[in-house]
Amino acid sequence: MKPLVVLFLSALAWATPNALSAGEPQSFTARARALDGDTIAADFRLLGVDAFERRQLCERNGSCWECGKAAQDLAARTLRDNNATISLTASSSHDRPVATVTVNGRDLGELLIRAGLAVPQSQYLRSDQARAARYSRAFADAQRDRAGALAGRWIEPSRWRRGERLTCER
Repeated sequence: MKPLVVLFLSALAWATPNALSAGEPQSFTARARALDGDTIAADFRLLGVDAFERRQLCERNGSCWECGKAAQDLAARTLRDNNATISLTASSSHDRPVATVTVNGRDLGELLIRAGLAVPQSQYLRSDQARAARYSRAFADAQRDRAGALAGRWIEPSRWRRGERLTCER
């Protein structure tokens, strides 16, 4: 599973008031589930970001720690009690729309990268060179600061999804 942000469809409606008020419905295809009878949640993937998976462990000071859970927790804390601006791209990945998410003027993907809890995926940012440069700088800053997982040993999330594990995870 790639980076995943669960957002309520009402947030999408909030993020696109001009299109909705003009009577032009916004539509996209996504996996969705009912949280209750009148609340639906849909999954989005973040553009150009690969965060550590929820069950992924990283190594720091000779022991494993839950870097994937830390990535999920940071995303959840950032989204909690805030409005998110969701900008859908034309692409999808694994049956999920790809989007950028901004909360209080801050790019959620960049925040995860800067915290050392995600790695940039520049191959998906060829059409957005400014974002690619910001993500690259954020990753370099996280490496320099030894932030999050970058303070120790870690496996790229894509390799972890293919079954590669640190010794402490076995």
